Amino acid sequence: MPSRKFADGEVVMGRWPGSVLYYEVQVTSYDDVAHLYTVKYKDGTELALKESDIRSQSSFKHRKSQSSSSSPSRRSSSRSRSRSRSPGRPAKGRRRSASQSREHKEDKKKPSQEPSIALPKPSENNTKRYNGEPESTEKNATSCIVLEQKVKPDLEIKRVLDQYSLRSRKDDKKKEEIYSEKKTFVAVKPIEKVSTKTKEMEFGGRIGTFMLMLVLPATVFYLLLMCKQDDPSLLNLPPLPALESLWDWRVFGVILLWFFLQAAFYLLPIGKVVEGLPLASGRRLQYRINGFYAFILTAAAIGALLYFGFELHYLYDELVQFAVAAAAFALALSVYLYVRSLRAPEEELAPGGNSGYFIYDFFTGHELNPRIGSFDLKYFCELRPGLIGWVVINLAMLLAEMKIHNLSVPSLSMILVNSFQLLYVVDALWNEEAVLTTMDITHDGFGFMLAFGDLVWVPFVYSLQAFYLVGHPTTISWPVAAAITVLNCIGYYIFRSANSQKNNFRRNPADPKLANLKFIPTATGKGLLVTGWWGFVRHPNYLGDIIMALAWSLPCGFNHILPYFYVIYFICLLVHREARDEHHCKQKYGLAWERYCQRVPYRIFPYIY
Repeated sequence: MPSRKFADGEVVMGRWPGSVLYYEVQVTSYDDVAHLYTVKYKDGTELALKESDIRSQSSFKHRKSQSSSSSPSRRSSSRSRSRSRSPGRPAKGRRRSASQSREHKEDKKKPSQEPSIALPKPSENNTKRYNGEPESTEKNATSCIVLEQKVKPDLEIKRVLDQYSLRSRKDDKKKEEIYSEKKTFVAVKPIEKVSTKTKEMEFGGRIGTFMLMLVLPATVFYLLLMCKQDDPSLLNLPPLPALESLWDWRVFGVILLWFFLQAAFYLLPIGKVVEGLPLASGRRLQYRINGFYAFILTAAAIGALLYFGFELHYLYDELVQFAVAAAAFALALSVYLYVRSLRAPEEELAPGGNSGYFIYDFFTGHELNPRIGSFDLKYFCELRPGLIGWVVINLAMLLAEMKIHNLSVPSLSMILVNSFQLLYVVDALWNEEAVLTTMDITHDGFGFMLAFGDLVWVPFVYSLQAFYLVGHPTTISWPVAAAITVLNCIGYYIFRSANSQKNNFRRNPADPKLANLKFIPTATGKGLLVTGWWGFVRHPNYLGDIIMALAWSLPCGFNHILPYFYVIYFICLLVHREARDEHHCKQKYGLAWERYCQRVPYRIFPYIY
């Protein structure tokens, strides 16, 4: 194994990816497996560079002092004095034309672009351009195309002129390498950092994640038991049920059947196949987009069961047992995920779950994209079993309300809750492709946190309002229902239009439909929108989510705070997630993110937060 050349904390010169420019950087760490140095630029941008892209500061000064000329042919005096090897001397007995002589003189005057001495000054414009600080603060979505059109002809003309200048083959080869580097820089792509050890632990570190693994299941069972109470006040603690009443193998079998039924729908060769974002290795995983088809097939299966007399309201009586069974399955799945991650290659590990501590990695997820063949476990669990299961539980609560209270039609409150949440789930499945750019898919590993959240927390906590209304019916008037519906529509409009704006911009920034949008260019090649919804607040989709969450709780009235647990929890969740987003974006975009924050000061709530 080769020894490292540069130490942590050493200030060196690092080449910017895709260019010939070197900048002053500080070495922060070294990956012994990938043999990459993690360096930090002055603007806060962190990148992983090879040792060949890093040079000491003394080598720059030494080379520059040897000669006032930057030409490779003049740097070696012994070589330039040789009659047989001089690139500027014609062959013996052969005269140069005046035009050739002039061309050669002009060529000597051109400065060479050798990387080792092309050190830009911090005050130059290119420092701003390549380190995340654009020449102009804002650009339109079509400005990148104009830049390419301007750069490419200049490079082509320069290359044609170089063909007629007299140089040695060695110099021509070096010139060709420099030209190819320039050509590559026109369409520069960000280098994905190879997965290294997790340095900053979230969720309170090892102690915090251990406590969460105890608190999260206890919270689910507490909420479900409280909804069964005649008086679901927070201080009125429910009695603990007998342990034997919490487990039923038949219920566990239903949970397994449900999981594998959704897996079978996922594997059906229907729907399009798309590619996700590039991984650390550079490759892209393929995903089958057929969540909406799975929902339609599930609805047909549930309809068939109801047609043949299956009593779906059975879920209401045994909902706690179903939650226990789902939690047991999520725990078993988490153990399997961690054991298999121990054999995963280093580049396939999650950047946030590779700390080396068992509890932390088990909770956050050690492997980024665990797959069985083409079956992606994390992507499947993100939307299918839990989200569709949420709708099924809501429907079971609606039928249970009608049976228990002898109603011919559901109450208006129950209809609103079911309708609002059904719209949310259908929207998520219809726009399933958008989940590929979320933090859950791109950054978080698949461990207990996501497994429990997808399979237990989503279906059994998000359906809390419908479960509450079965035992605590609430009557609301039509004007109140209309006002709540308008509130939900406002939240949904903000949520959907903001997400669509972001996804369309990521997919094709040059779309003429987006020409009115302005953005701040970044060193990664991506842009930060500063107009539209994303110029209003930094996370307008979170704002829409919170408004919808409030609309889901209002039909339950104001007798108890229990049905408002969801909106309170959701605000805390999104504020915490927003803080994680801020931290990651600061590391990724550097000065460009600081400019964006100055332009868009409010995070989620306008004029408040």
